[in-house]
Amino acid sequence: MGRVSQAQARENRRQIVETAARLFRERGVPAVSVADVMAEVGLTHGGFYKHFASKDALVTEAIGQAYKEQIAHVESFGRTGDPAALQAVLDDYLSISHRDDPGTGCPSTGFGADVARTPDDATAREAYAQGVERYAGRLGPDGLASLSTMVGAMVLSRATAGTELSVRILAEAKAAVSGRTLPAVGAK
Repeated sequence: MGRVSQAQARENRRQIVETAARLFRERGVPAVSVADVMAEVGLTHGGFYKHFASKDALVTEAIGQAYKEQIAHVESFGRTGDPAALQAVLDDYLSISHRDDPGTGCPSTGFGADVARTPDDATAREAYAQGVERYAGRLGPDGLASLSTMVGAMVLSRATAGTELSVRILAEAKAAVSGRTLPAVGAK
């Protein structure tokens, strides 16, 4: 087999990172092997090591990529501090479609538990912390509190998917972050 061009090598690496970011959010880091990622991209397992020293190095880049995607998505709703933009973000984030599509969803939710379980991976933890800070900053002055509420609600909603509670969790978190009040359960 011939060698690939530098441009093709960059493209292969980009595809590996984007695919890993999606698969890790869908299934969790421990459930996705290097071979899984490479097969999804259509490359050989052995070719992985031309791009990355280890799976941990890929995880760190995948976290950064996932946050880059998420922040770009949030920016598409408008400028930081605009109440209409924040409401659009909340409507999108705290939705059933986001709940049911973790692969393209929030990296705070998708990577959080895995990063927490690997305290010895300082580079992944740092990439995650930087991503959380950048993401929260895009949500306005109370961004960290808003993001914390949104992530917690998404975790709980995914864990209770298929129940009425799942839908209530999303609605109540959206109301809490936007400052609205909801009628009591059972109220008409």
